[in-house]
Amino acid sequence: MIDRHLSWLSFNHRVLQEASDLRHPVLERLRFLAIFSSNLDEFFRVRVPAIHALGDRSLLQAIRKEVDRQQRQLGRLYLKEILPALRSYGIAFVNDAELDDEQIAAARQYWRSGLAGRIEPFFIEANGPAPFLHNRQLYLVVALATEEPSHRYAIVEVPTQQEPRFVEVPGRGRRRYFVFLDDIVRLCLPELFPGSRIAGAYAVKLSRDAELHIEDEFSGDLLEKIREGLKRRKTGTPSRFLYDPQIPQACLGLLRERLGLHVEGLIPGWRYHNFSDFVDFANPGIDGLEYESLTPLRRHTLDTSASLFDAIDEGDSILHYPYHSYHYVIRFVNEAANDPAVTSIDITLYRVAPNSQTVRALVDAARNGKKVTAFVEMKARFDEEANFFWADELHNAGARVVYSLPGVKVHCKLCLVARSAAGAQKLYGYLSTGNFNERTARVYSDHGLFTGDPRITHEARKVFDYLAGERYPGRFDHLLVAPFNMRQRFTAMLDEEIRNAQAGKRAYVILKLNNLEDPAMIQKLCEAADAGVEIHLMVRSICCLPPVRGAGTRPIQVISIVDRFLEHGRVYIFHNGGDEQYFIGSADWMTRNFNRRVEVAFPIFQEKVRSEIRAIIDIELRDNVKARILDVELSNRFRPCDRPIRSQVEFYSLLQR
Repeated sequence: MIDRHLSWLSFNHRVLQEASDLRHPVLERLRFLAIFSSNLDEFFRVRVPAIHALGDRSLLQAIRKEVDRQQRQLGRLYLKEILPALRSYGIAFVNDAELDDEQIAAARQYWRSGLAGRIEPFFIEANGPAPFLHNRQLYLVVALATEEPSHRYAIVEVPTQQEPRFVEVPGRGRRRYFVFLDDIVRLCLPELFPGSRIAGAYAVKLSRDAELHIEDEFSGDLLEKIREGLKRRKTGTPSRFLYDPQIPQACLGLLRERLGLHVEGLIPGWRYHNFSDFVDFANPGIDGLEYESLTPLRRHTLDTSASLFDAIDEGDSILHYPYHSYHYVIRFVNEAANDPAVTSIDITLYRVAPNSQTVRALVDAARNGKKVTAFVEMKARFDEEANFFWADELHNAGARVVYSLPGVKVHCKLCLVARSAAGAQKLYGYLSTGNFNERTARVYSDHGLFTGDPRITHEARKVFDYLAGERYPGRFDHLLVAPFNMRQRFTAMLDEEIRNAQAGKRAYVILKLNNLEDPAMIQKLCEAADAGVEIHLMVRSICCLPPVRGAGTRPIQVISIVDRFLEHGRVYIFHNGGDEQYFIGSADWMTRNFNRRVEVAFPIFQEKVRSEIRAIIDIELRDNVKARILDVELSNRFRPCDRPIRSQVEFYSLLQR
């Protein structure tokens, strides 16, 4: 199969392609550079340390070669395309050597007004203590000229945690000027090292292993082990050292020795690192720099009901984010919190917004006497500390908080409300492909279903009972739940398509995934394709599907759509002899999702919802503007385009109609 790490790098190259697309406003292109940089940081924190541990030097070399190529492309894009485009809108980024006298005075004033007090140099000596570099923190290595042939070196932290990365300085005419914080520090180094001659200053950045390294999740206090792992993460093993190529080799060698760096982890960058900071570069009030905010669409059937519970009683409703308003999810939890007929609320929380309205509503529900049970996944990478905070908030409000299960992550997105009406209890569910996170719902493309269908809600109840440790779930007839029946059910549905194709009947499978990596499921897809089943795949990120060998004509079509919004929803459609089966859910086709996560894919029963999903999928399958063809060469070729179809634009128009 195609190596998953190289396939992921190919996905990140698709992000970089978006930065070069002139159809995006220039500030959006700059943000794609920021996303590319942030993605790469996480890759070196999460994936590369594991490859180092395996000792796969050939793969490390292949990764380095591809990363070097992409880094050079990023530099060219920024210098040759993005900066000139920004200048055409009256925005200029200048370095310390390009400042005029007035701008220099302003930069020095900024330094003296507080920045200088945040900086303390650390001298690097061959026999002295080693400097400690924080993960992702920017530093300047300063070369100080001495009477000896070699320079003396000091390291200076650029305090971007306390100061903005980009500082505006006086303009010229109608043009706005900005300077990197790094360059203000460079400019003022003589004040930091009085009496010394500055021979050079070179940007460096270290990435550290982010793995918590919990060896045994089944014995002892798992929460305490997670807390200890979070402390260790801050001092994790270095996995990448990004440096300015102009740095003297003697200095680089000294840093490598003092920091204990692998040769494979030394990655040449550029004068500036942490392009991810550009995601926070705000539009200074200039029209045309960025997309206008998308106006979230409303659902008439939900708006015209006095209660969402009444609307759900009338039938299932599906929402598609960010095109639809996420307000309905917040309203659902708030109504449950304040409805006297509601007795309990169960929910899974994986990643929530910084000031989560969902959790605030759950807190209100607990204080109102509802039985609130929240399963909070404490192993959600990089959200662990935030989840500890929200878990404490819920616990203090009187909610029952259930924490991580040993050996698995709970990744499903479920909320279940029990409500008494006419002397009987009814369950209302909200099941989604995306997190309960109103912030990411503005930029992630996801699907969420409101339903009162007992075939779904009663089995969702079984999932929550299992998570709470109350009983083993037993059999699921409708939901696909990992690690219990999901792999087996998907395999059985593929086998049915194979039998139909072999019998001369039409057979097809349509899958929309973030990642396709599981060897057994890939083998089954190949088996189905070889039997004549039409396979249509949309895979956003990792796709390990092997190439067709020999004279094979395996009819597998694979595209990847990368555009303004992050494609995050998972959709699974099987022809099933003409009686199509539709599922949506939280699971990719990766070994970890099938074996080591609690995932839920749920069926779509109502025809009106099926028709809506199918219309959306058909638009995406026809995309010829943002769809790339995924091939063994990892070329990221765009589809031929006669009449442009940009699925995210067409999708929004469809929902408006």
